[in-house]
Amino acid sequence: MSTQQVARPIVRSLRQATNNSSLICQSLSLPIRQFSSTSRRSDEPTTTNNVDSEAAKLAADAALLGQKPKLASETTVVAQGSEQELAKFLAPGLGSRRRRAAMATTGNIPFELLPYQCFQEARKVLAQDREEKIAKIVAETNRIKQIEATDPKVYRGGEEYKQKRLESLRKHVEELKIMADINDPSVKRRFEDGMGDMTKPIYRYLAERKWRSMDYKIITQRINQFHIVPDLLPKFDPTMDVKLVFRGSKISPGEILPSLTTEAPPTLRMQVFDKGERLFSIVVLDSDVPDPKKDTFQRRLHFMATNIPWDPSKNSLNLARVNTSKDSSLAVPWLPPFAQSGSPYHRLSIFVLQHKDNKPLDLAELKKLYNDKGRERFSVKSFRDKFDVEPVGFTLFRSVWDEHTAAVMERHNIPGADIQFKQQRVYSLKPPRKARGWEAKRQGAKYKHLWKYTKRIKGFKY
Repeated sequence: MSTQQVARPIVRSLRQATNNSSLICQSLSLPIRQFSSTSRRSDEPTTTNNVDSEAAKLAADAALLGQKPKLASETTVVAQGSEQELAKFLAPGLGSRRRRAAMATTGNIPFELLPYQCFQEARKVLAQDREEKIAKIVAETNRIKQIEATDPKVYRGGEEYKQKRLESLRKHVEELKIMADINDPSVKRRFEDGMGDMTKPIYRYLAERKWRSMDYKIITQRINQFHIVPDLLPKFDPTMDVKLVFRGSKISPGEILPSLTTEAPPTLRMQVFDKGERLFSIVVLDSDVPDPKKDTFQRRLHFMATNIPWDPSKNSLNLARVNTSKDSSLAVPWLPPFAQSGSPYHRLSIFVLQHKDNKPLDLAELKKLYNDKGRERFSVKSFRDKFDVEPVGFTLFRSVWDEHTAAVMERHNIPGADIQFKQQRVYSLKPPRKARGWEAKRQGAKYKHLWKYTKRIKGFKY
């Protein structure tokens, strides 16, 4: 069988990709290097002769398929290493240069059918390994069913031992599900493109691994850097990803924001990594409210929502909608963050607290406790202990006095815009000390010839 006959299916796929390239490239020409029986060196420059040879091979392939050959001027080749040419039809956000080049040269060929021999052989090995993992999953599942049907009296530890055994086996089955798909290139591709199904354990595992690689380290650093522990909680380790978005812009943890930006409630991008639905409460508090009478700082509650159902398939919560809705989740409406002139920056902490055993909280009781004057001196630790909730997510931002703070406070009827804090000078309580040292002892007339070599000490006149 000749090389041209073997290449017919590939050429047909590439022809279809070339005809549909306007959908991908948005009316830009998509340069594609056609498959041929000979290879080209990576450092070989693109010349007119190369284009003509490619056009000749393309015409021969088109003749086999009964298509009209293209002219040499219509055939172009993307030079290897040309980032500008590659960026014209594929955005850099799609991944590495190698991946974008592969997507550009394969057209509409399905990812699983890419004509690379090494890739296809590797997929066969991965498919065989996946079948072995699935067989283990079936065996362990049958084992779980068998233990569930067994009388607890058979075991020495009774019902407690049986439940521990079942929990261990179920955990092992979840690990096998992850190991079955962790090396699948299609799974990795969908996850990198943001198309992963978070109801499946493999995508939750990949998402948590990505979060712990950087974002988890950043948020734990901010918790220690801004003394969230122990100022607000004695100890705290977040287990879910929480990102802050104000007016469509992503906010890094601890960023100082203007008062106009924080006047409206933000959007929270929340992602949990364990299966099942649970109930959340959202708390926003200011932990740096000045108290001049006691010469210290107090806390103020700025927002509270409760009984919010959440699961791994959800990832966005708009607090503005919660703040304006009349459902059974808003307990304390949004109070814009503000800082009087002269006060240091205020830490606005956002806590996501999970309800124990998914028990809903009494909304009427929360409104009675924390609305109006109940906002002042709010304690997240007391709230956690009283209502049996556990903090699992956290982020924060900072607020300072700016040129728009007074207008924001006036629009929302917040008093205190005319207050300005000034730092009071603290004088030392120690009595003045006499000059000491070698120079102080030699300031008399006896050592007048040394005065030009000594430093003049304050308090001595010559």
